Parts: sequence; structure tokens; C-alpha cells
Amino acid sequence: MTTFGTSTNQQRGDFQRAERERERIERESREREEQNQLSEEQKEEIKEAFHLFDLDKDLKIDYHELKVAMKALGFDLPKAEILSILQTHGAPSEPPNPNVPHHPRLLLSFRDFQSVMTQRILARDPREEILRAFELFDEGGKGKINLNDLRRVARELGEGLEEEELAAMIEEFDMDSDGAINREEFLEICMQ
Repeated sequence: MTTFGTSTNQQRGDFQRAERERERIERESREREEQNQLSEEQKEEIKEAFHLFDLDKDLKIDYHELKVAMKALGFDLPKAEILSILQTHGAPSEPPNPNVPHHPRLLLSFRDFQSVMTQRILARDPREEILRAFELFDEGGKGKINLNDLRRVARELGEGLEEEELAAMIEEFDMDSDGAINREEFLEICMQ
């Protein structure tokens, strides 16, 4: 009877291993499909952010490195959300010296970072992104971009635009003729 029990346990173990392997293959296939939806520029931005903030160059990032890498990609998340990502996708760090007790940190590999960032980028609402860009132009939160705002942004970006060119931009997109571009007009410009 012990042979039967051992055989059943072995079959159960084989089934569990096969099931984990099937799930891994499905997950990797899903991740590849998602990554194919990103532009080459977005893929490169993810790669650059990871490598820039992987300060110790171990191809894994910790909490602090993850937080700044995500912020660089436009995701300023609270501590609890960063920790949740690490708990879901991270792996514990290896002890530097096996003879010395150590408190493992959770680390995220490049592949897992790429997967998390791909999902987040694909889930972005384009209107929300456009309105965030509008806020960068709209100094003081007036709800409108005026000629002074446009002049400031052009100067900050090093664009050598003439005053007439800036005024023409405002005039072209100012649908209500108030001398400025409001949120709705900005959204319409960007969503075309």
C-alpha cells in the first residue's frame, strides 16, 4: 500500500509541477503580447529607467530604486502601492554572507519590472495624460494656457520661437476667442 501512496503523491507532485509550468508559459505569452502593444520608444524608456536606477547594477531593483524608476516613467505611487508591487512580483534578496543573519529585502528583476510597467502604461488614460501635460503649461492653475505660459514653456524647452509664432499658435486653437487655450481646447488639439 505504501507503493500506491508514494505513486499517488508522486503523480500529484508531477501534476502540480506541470500546472505551474503551464501557468508560467501562459503568463510569459501574455507578457509578450502586452509588450508588443508598446511602441519601441516606450519599451526603450522602460529599459532606460530600470538600468538608470539599478544603482548597484545587479539587474534587480529595491524599493527606493523602484519608486524613482516608476516616477521617471510618470507613475508617482504611494509607499503602500510600491510595497504591494514588490510583494506581488518581487523576490527576497540573497544574504551577502550566509554565516551572518540578514533581513531580506524584496527585489524586482528587469523582466518583472518590464511586465509591471507595460501593464501600467497600457492602462493609462490618454485624457489623463494630456491633462497632466496641460497643467505643466498652465502656470498658476488658471485653467487656461495664455501667451505668457506658452512663451515660458518654449524658453524652458530651448525652442527659439518668435513672438508672432507663439501668438499664432494660441490664435489657431483658441476656439472661444478669449486669447487663451482652455482644457477642452487643449484636449481636442492633442486627441486629433
